[in-house]
Amino acid sequence: MDIKDVNNILNNKEKHDIFYDDRPVWIQGVDVNCNTAKVGFVDNFEEKNVLIEDLYEKDLFN
Repeated sequence: MDIKDVNNILNNKEKHDIFYDDRPVWIQGVDVNCNTAKVGFVDNFEEKNVLIEDLYEKDLFN
């Protein structure tokens, strides 16, 4: 995934299933300068800063 994909997701009202390391996440914020996103994990209260390129939509790999 790249910053353009993230911006499209954040500006779209449709639901997107986003994953990091096989875990569902939601994007809480983006740091364009560092190419990172702050994500929250759907399965618990953990938050993490991750590289945008490590985020993906699962249906792209099916």
